Amino acid sequence: MAKSPNQKLKLIFLMKILLDRTDETHSMTMNEILDSLNSCGIQAERKSIYNDLETLRVYGIDIIGQPEKGTYRYYVANRQFELAELKLLVDAVQSSKFITAKKSHELIKKIESFTSIYEATQLQRYVFVSERVKTMNESIYYSVDKIHTAISANAQINFKYFEWSVDKKMQLRKDGASYIISPWALTWDDANYYMIGFDGAEEKIKHYRVDKMIGIEMTKDRRDGAELFDRFDMAVYSKRMFGMFGGSEKNVKIIFENHLIGVAIDRFGKDVTVIPEDNGHFSINVRVAVSNQFFGWLFGLGGGAKIVSPPEVVDLMRKEARRLAAQYY
Repeated sequence: MAKSPNQKLKLIFLMKILLDRTDETHSMTMNEILDSLNSCGIQAERKSIYNDLETLRVYGIDIIGQPEKGTYRYYVANRQFELAELKLLVDAVQSSKFITAKKSHELIKKIESFTSIYEATQLQRYVFVSERVKTMNESIYYSVDKIHTAISANAQINFKYFEWSVDKKMQLRKDGASYIISPWALTWDDANYYMIGFDGAEEKIKHYRVDKMIGIEMTKDRRDGAELFDRFDMAVYSKRMFGMFGGSEKNVKIIFENHLIGVAIDRFGKDVTVIPEDNGHFSINVRVAVSNQFFGWLFGLGGGAKIVSPPEVVDLMRKEARRLAAQYY
């Protein structure tokens, strides 16, 4: 009888069967293992499987054999990722606005391959915890890779940048002219990917949402702005921006009610200096990009937070409050 072409792959098929069909709550008997191999066109004897199991253990697969009702049941125990870690990865993919629904599904299917078919069903249930808005730009997955490549090559990029019109159509900025930027970093803020780069024409640091960048191409020109990015701190930059909206940077003093200490730390980090003002209030001094988004964040805290300096920022806050009040009367 001719041997199956899969016979030489017996060890690989055995590893796949155990990884796919067993976990700490699902195991297989030797007969079930032999039947599974047979369904793959592989004939095997018990003795050879015992040797193969030991080979896989030496390789690093944590295969456990436990006696049960006069036989042994085998399963893979510890894996490269724990189920809780895979759930975390799945939720990160699913909640990311910069990954399209189609690409999210593809990535999640790949994440499922790191566990058994039984535990993979838990990942699928986990995925549908809530509906989330996903990007409509399928190319972002590859745009991120192009930007990383340009950063590694120390090269500038050119691209076009768009915004959405009210009829949901792409509308190119700068009348369709290309942006030429030196990319230095990528950051993830509010579930969106942003590229941080240096605009040589304006000699300033700028950021762009990657899902709104199209036609990215690496140029032959080397990047500008190295002297600025040598002392650039991405964490500090992100704290200053609100929703990644730019604005003129100011040192601002804000007084909070004590119960908002967690909000302040979440926004500005644990290293922010907290100064007690009285029994019910504390203040912080932070550098922020002053914008309507910054004011909106403060409005959301109601009477629990108040800007007290500098005077020009207090005045801008008053004007924004009056503008909003007038809008609703």
